[in-house]
Amino acid sequence: MYLSELEEIVAICVCVLIVIAFAVSTYKEIQNTIAEEREKLEEKKQNEEKIKILTDYINSKNELYKALLKLKKKETDQESSEV
Repeated sequence: MYLSELEEIVAICVCVLIVIAFAVSTYKEIQNTIAEEREKLEEKKQNEEKIKILTDYINSKNELYKALLKLKKKETDQESSEV
């Protein structure tokens, strides 16, 4: 079966459009994937920063608690030595 010249031109145009559409959709998918990875990386950095802040907070609270225990121990030692 042979195609006429017009049918061949139309078929070639359709093929070119399909290839262009495929290339554009692939390009957009790649861009979306890169954007998602950047968002994940940014979120990971934010989470790491929050964890760092919480760790510092817990460590400082622990130090305060230890200091409080020392003071209470001193008070109880002083009270027991007075009696």
